[in-house]
Amino acid sequence: MIQRIDVGPRMSEAAIHNGVVYLAGQVATGAATDIGGQTRDVLAAIDALLAKAGTDKSRVLRAQIFLADMADFPGMNAVWDQWVVPGHTPARATVQAALAKPQWKVEIVVTAAMP
Repeated sequence: MIQRIDVGPRMSEAAIHNGVVYLAGQVATGAATDIGGQTRDVLAAIDALLAKAGTDKSRVLRAQIFLADMADFPGMNAVWDQWVVPGHTPARATVQAALAKPQWKVEIVVTAAMP
């Protein structure tokens, strides 16, 4: 069985199958314009979706991080390092990519295990 969360006409924000939750890429939706603020917004959205799915950030298996500018790598990491659970850091990749909107600095996709 597949369960979907926040289903829209184009995509769902999350899908759960076989004990794994797959999140769509999350971007900042608030007013933050700097990398720190946008990263905090994205991680808060991830926390909220994981909670809706019945899991949390301690169970994140993998993270894919897309930065519009690799110069933002240290600023993003400063926020990321405060967010992750020590001893439960996921496998991770970070790449530079052109994001869908010019104001977006970071997009993060995570996959997490269900309890």
